Amino acid sequence: MEKFVVKGGACLEGTVSISGAKNAAVAILPAAIVSDGPCVLQNVPKIGDVEIITRIMTQIGVKVSFAADNTLEIDSSAIETHVVPQDLSRHMRASYYFLGALLSKFNKSVVSLPGGCNLGARPIDQHLKAFSALGCDVSVEYGMIKVACRNGLRGTHVFFDTVSVGATINSILAAVKAEGRTVLENVAKEPHIVDLANFLNSMGADIRGAGTDVIKINGVSYLRGTTYTIIPDQIEAGTYMAAAAATGGDVVITNVIPKHLESISSRLKRIGAEVIEYDESVRVRRSGPVISTNIRTMPHPGFPTDMQPQFAVLLSLSDGTSIITESIWDNRFKYVDELRRMGVRISVTDKVAVVEGIRKINGARVKATDLRAGAALIIAGLVAEGETTVEDIYHIDRGYEDIATKLGNLGADIKRVDIE
Repeated sequence: MEKFVVKGGACLEGTVSISGAKNAAVAILPAAIVSDGPCVLQNVPKIGDVEIITRIMTQIGVKVSFAADNTLEIDSSAIETHVVPQDLSRHMRASYYFLGALLSKFNKSVVSLPGGCNLGARPIDQHLKAFSALGCDVSVEYGMIKVACRNGLRGTHVFFDTVSVGATINSILAAVKAEGRTVLENVAKEPHIVDLANFLNSMGADIRGAGTDVIKINGVSYLRGTTYTIIPDQIEAGTYMAAAAATGGDVVITNVIPKHLESISSRLKRIGAEVIEYDESVRVRRSGPVISTNIRTMPHPGFPTDMQPQFAVLLSLSDGTSIITESIWDNRFKYVDELRRMGVRISVTDKVAVVEGIRKINGARVKATDLRAGAALIIAGLVAEGETTVEDIYHIDRGYEDIATKLGNLGADIKRVDIE
């Protein structure tokens, strides 16, 4: 067991390079199973979730190896089973992408009900609705999701009752080799969905409309191997942007797609930070006070729920009162109790948090309650007086590659140490 020890007071300055997108990687790696040839994936982040995905792939017979730093070679020609081991899949939510991938490969798949961060009820009914529409029999028995398509997958029309990133991705994976055309409406539009579609298209798939409300998929019978580079991580970039603004620093964030960061950049400008965009980088600096504002999380292209905890810390440094409305997850404010240990004044009613600006944040011993909450606690430690200890950092390792080193290179005093 390890923890982060953070000493506050430093203004972050310098340059930080962003890793590949977690949310894209955990979808694209299972998608590589659908290929009929070897795949080479570049810019793969070395994070906990990718480690679990690759372990699952290895256990079901996929050959996976790192060819170089952040480059992964995948060969699914010897895949042995359509059943994902329960002991691994229950640890992360994205394991359910093997449902769609293995369904394309074998016309059947078995995966346990997913785990991951406890952000509230996250049903998979829209996934199962799509599988049923494609001609599959679906059941849930003893915690295992079983999907089987006896007569082959057939193109269909699916209108999702709610916008779901996971259901959109799983439906794409299942439909890519289905006979005929599949039309998906009311889909999610996040950058990693576009990245998944681009990856599959590079193998010969026919997917159009990713990033819009309607995705059309003409099924193909064969997908060739490919070499593909995963997009930069929008949320990792946003986290360093928020950290730069919180500490009153001046940081250049490289290897990004500024278009993906627009909702984050606009809120940073609103609170008084300066954001300068370049072709593949952004510069964030703040010299004046933090200005209070209101934020509402929304599906892309709205403000991302995964940036909400980081901005709660940032808004705590303002001179006024801010309101954060969470419209995605029920339990996203679980981290607030940990921030209160540091003197932060946030009151929560249902899905609305009222953030009162305070003069200072105090160092304390806290625990990461989920991935993004852990990043927020690190930011709080960077601006706090004294020392902050962040425990349960396995949550943070799930989505941030070498965060202590990257922050340390920007001047932060942060160390990863063993818990005695």
